[in-house]
Amino acid sequence: MAVIPNTNSSVQATINAATSKAVNGAVDNNTLAGNFQTFLTLLTTQLKNQNPLDPLDTNQFTQQLVQFAQVEQQLKSNDQLSTLVSLQKTAQSTQALGFVGETVVVDGANATLANGSAKWSLNVPKPATVSVTIQSTTGQTVFSGNYTMNAGMQDFIWDGKSANGTQWPDGNYKITLTAQDTSGQAVAIPTEVEGVVNSVDITKSPPTLSVADQEFTLDKIKRIVRR
Repeated sequence: MAVIPNTNSSVQATINAATSKAVNGAVDNNTLAGNFQTFLTLLTTQLKNQNPLDPLDTNQFTQQLVQFAQVEQQLKSNDQLSTLVSLQKTAQSTQALGFVGETVVVDGANATLANGSAKWSLNVPKPATVSVTIQSTTGQTVFSGNYTMNAGMQDFIWDGKSANGTQWPDGNYKITLTAQDTSGQAVAIPTEVEGVVNSVDITKSPPTLSVADQEFTLDKIKRIVRR
């Protein structure tokens, strides 16, 4: 009978490689499956050609089977995870498509000036003195002013005019707020903008919504406004 030398070590090396990938969270199913098939080939060859004077150790054989049973389970788990991820992406895309044409409120500082009006919603946490600066898409300051604001949600509406009365054209404008409370401490004021969802890009992960020529993910949507 022919004897295949070092078959035990070859099988064990294959086990170690595949088990290491499984333990480290590798999800390359092709690699794991290839190692698994290699193991089966080596194991079959080993059983057929083992030395009668030095047969395969029973404990080692059992250990090999147990380790590769774990690898097989990892393969199945990876397939199931891939299916779940695919389903989640499909659900996100379906949900995003449902927003097309809806008026939404999202976190953001850029609002659209149209027909002489641009609106931001400000979430003022406490009474504060607020310095408001509005800039064009080129970074030019088109408006600035100081206001006293009470705590709570409130709208800031800009008529598109600078302090000297110059009317700026329709387009996107960015608001910047610098605020202090009565003790002189800085106050952070989150801003929100309202707009219509014009389109959805489902080729991105996660999908993005186009609102006022800007892209937002679903988690940025705060409210949906009925019109």
